Amino acid sequence: MQGQEKFDYIVVGAGPAGSAFALQAGDKLRILLLDGSFRGQKPCGGLLAPQAARALAEMGLTLPREVLADPQIFAVRTMDLQTGAERSYPRNYVNMDRAAFDGWLRRLAGAKATVLQARATAVRPLEQGGWAVDYVTAAGERETAQGAAVVGADGAGGIVRRSCFAERRILHYTAIQQWFTLRDAPLYACVFHRPTSESCSWLFCKDRKLAFGGAFAPSGARAGFEEQKRILQEQYGFSMAQPLRTEACVVYRPRSKRDLCLGAGGVYLLGEAAGLISPSSFEGISYALRSGCRLAEAALAGGEVGRNYRRAAGALCREVLSRRWKRPFMYWPKLRGLVLKSGVQALKGSK
Repeated sequence: MQGQEKFDYIVVGAGPAGSAFALQAGDKLRILLLDGSFRGQKPCGGLLAPQAARALAEMGLTLPREVLADPQIFAVRTMDLQTGAERSYPRNYVNMDRAAFDGWLRRLAGAKATVLQARATAVRPLEQGGWAVDYVTAAGERETAQGAAVVGADGAGGIVRRSCFAERRILHYTAIQQWFTLRDAPLYACVFHRPTSESCSWLFCKDRKLAFGGAFAPSGARAGFEEQKRILQEQYGFSMAQPLRTEACVVYRPRSKRDLCLGAGGVYLLGEAAGLISPSSFEGISYALRSGCRLAEAALAGGEVGRNYRRAAGALCREVLSRRWKRPFMYWPKLRGLVLKSGVQALKGSK
């Protein structure tokens, strides 16, 4: 694409955040959407939270049947592997195929933007103004695109935040997830085991497949993952002998206002790249969709885009930070034990 059209926005990442931005702004702006999904899927529960469903409704979108996964489960089994305590709690999530969901949004975005399967390798300012993004296509060709602005919608550890806001460091974990043939009763579970992780792990089912994953400190992540898997097999009877595939990625955990970086100077960040992810549950799809829409509003409003975006996304930032209060009750063993023992908000009969 060297020497060709100069875009208004080059969006690195074509997940929910990048696609939402292109969908909302593509009618009036020239947008290039770099889609790196050809490199494979990242760990994700693929559960659509009520906030994400509302965001889709506000965008005027209805979820097609082909993105749904079987079964639909309306309870989360909370398990403390260290103490053996358990409770089940009601949840209103939509179980979906994350790859199909992302593909559906990309197809919609493709009607309004130029979508290119490519991995960004560098982001750099141009002397004459604007930005250049070097990339490698799925076919292995190296090219460069130019744009007036760049949008980082490439998740945790993405190249846009690393290149342009390297000083804005944020606590991160290594997420590991494996898939197995489902041989047990379908479930959705949140798993805790303080000896191997200060964070959480998860179990969920999709179309006769069982996924087990978790977030671990980068040092010793695989060992912690394997120890939790061993306990689930030996003490709880889950069948996880032969993984069908293994996925891994970086996941952010915002702890303060400084961790949230919306961008500046013609470079803007969306979704988890901006630190917009729940610090308690790691739910990120709703923030991805909503931040993409907020940046589109800012870009179309006229005036200084960065200022417009900070105002438009202010409520999202406050929402993320407000969710920090839940972490002690989820992740501090003594408080979690008291919550599980109390049975407050638990399903009747769960223990």
